[in-house]
Amino acid sequence: MVLGWPQASPAAGTLCLWAHPCAWAELSLRTWVPLVLFERRSWVDAARCMAWQGWPGAAGSPRRACSEPSRLLAMDATDVPLQAEMVELVPNGKHTTALTASTVPSLAGDRFEENQSSAAEMEEFLPHGTDKKQTHFTDFEGKTSFGMSVFNLSNAIMGSGILGLAYAMANTGIILFLFLLTAVALLSSYSIHLLLKSSGIVGIRAYEQLGYRAFGTPGKLAAAIAITLQNIGAMSSYLYIVKSEVPLVIQTFLNLEEKTTDWYMNGNYLVILVSVTIILPLALMKQLGYLGYASGFSLSCMVFFLISVIYKKFQIPCPLPEQEGNLTGSLNATAISTSDYQNGYTVLQAPEQGTCNPSFFTLNSQTAYTIPIMAFAFVCHPEVLPIYTELKDPSKKKMQCISNISIMVMYLMYFLAALFGYLTFYGRVESELLHTYNKVDPFDVLILCVRVAVLTAVTLTVPIVLFPVRRAIQQMLFQGKDFSWIRHVTIAVVLLTFINLLVIFAPSILGIFGMIGATSAPCLIFIFPAIFYIRIMPKDKEPLRSTPKILAACFALLGVIFMIMSLSFIIIDWATGGGKSGGSH
Repeated sequence: MVLGWPQASPAAGTLCLWAHPCAWAELSLRTWVPLVLFERRSWVDAARCMAWQGWPGAAGSPRRACSEPSRLLAMDATDVPLQAEMVELVPNGKHTTALTASTVPSLAGDRFEENQSSAAEMEEFLPHGTDKKQTHFTDFEGKTSFGMSVFNLSNAIMGSGILGLAYAMANTGIILFLFLLTAVALLSSYSIHLLLKSSGIVGIRAYEQLGYRAFGTPGKLAAAIAITLQNIGAMSSYLYIVKSEVPLVIQTFLNLEEKTTDWYMNGNYLVILVSVTIILPLALMKQLGYLGYASGFSLSCMVFFLISVIYKKFQIPCPLPEQEGNLTGSLNATAISTSDYQNGYTVLQAPEQGTCNPSFFTLNSQTAYTIPIMAFAFVCHPEVLPIYTELKDPSKKKMQCISNISIMVMYLMYFLAALFGYLTFYGRVESELLHTYNKVDPFDVLILCVRVAVLTAVTLTVPIVLFPVRRAIQQMLFQGKDFSWIRHVTIAVVLLTFINLLVIFAPSILGIFGMIGATSAPCLIFIFPAIFYIRIMPKDKEPLRSTPKILAACFALLGVIFMIMSLSFIIIDWATGGGKSGGSH
């Protein structure tokens, strides 16, 4: 092994290397990581190596150089991780890849490019006096304002889950839905509180690295796998929207009264066509570039969708003209009967009498999907720490306030979309709300504009989400290897192929929301933040039986119970045929 330290010479970006068996250190000039250890060594070992060698960066003065390692020797062991690996954070599939690209440390390939920076940059980075503040690897001068941070986190929360909330309300009733939505929002805020406290203890601003600091490599892999599954679920839901909505857009443009059997009206063929001609070429780019701006566009499209849902509530009569005399059922005014399935979407048969009376409390076989849909809609936790890093004048209190505001804004948007969507169709609402409007007027111009906007947003978002998933796979399977176009292309093709098969054969988008919301979402929201906090928080500060750790343990237990119950009800629903629907359109 070698200890490398940049020399203050005119040779721009070069490294002076001295043979020594202690460690391999590297100076990063454009990130907030001045010293990176790639072996199971402590910072104290590195400091001793520097003191033994003498640091030539301070005008060739070994004595002055040794004063800097002495500061490292004085640091508490909990201030830094035992192994500060450079790991790209994997977002949750909700459009924040462009943000994280600038907020987390770069990967190995980027570090070699950074080492080619100018000598002027190097001189500016190196300390020139003993009174200069020591730079820690988490020190980063954020420039993002409070308001923009709220927008970024709101953008991270908002996703395709909003399309399924009206269906969730139809299966719970307004009061029960409001209670569950409030509970999930409050628990998400508490989860962020645990993440921020854990991050403050160890100085780590990456979700996976918290897992590594708490449980080593298994913790890091568990977090990475959960985030990857969340992203795959997000991409699957986006492509399912493409599968269901593109045929309706084509039908509207061709002015067809009914759907034909032609191939260009088959959603399975169309999702493959869109994946091959649009998504795959974008996913093969080496860098995101301007594609990252699709993140903000996606949030704008969802706001447009919400406004349209509210507007249409007062334009669509109840009961629908084509539904009069055709609705069957014998239940009372507030009950919802068993599920029926049309065109691959779950449709509830509403009773003939009292069709337009809302239900305030309902329980049926489809209620099991409610909490998973809500959990899927509120996952934003992997993005909290990089947004915290970008924040100007950051503090835990300030970041918690940003999180609370963002969650509150999304809470209101989710509730309004669910409420007005449900009050428009009541028991006839489908598992994907936008698809329900086709039964009213297939040629409605406003709904057509909403469909085109949402389709554009989700199509451009899929390659954005695919980038960090591919990066995570490369880190887990090909860590330390140079960039390879063959590997780059192969991973993208395999991922898109797998997701397309999942979308084609999945019974409905409800199944995607349910499975991801019942597996990866509770891990990211409930279980991991709690157990990371219990493990990372020093026992001398908070004993194991202290109130905060007991609450965190109960929080993790709640996540486990929620996961087991949701999966059990969903599997039972599938086994009894309740979740069976056609997969074709």
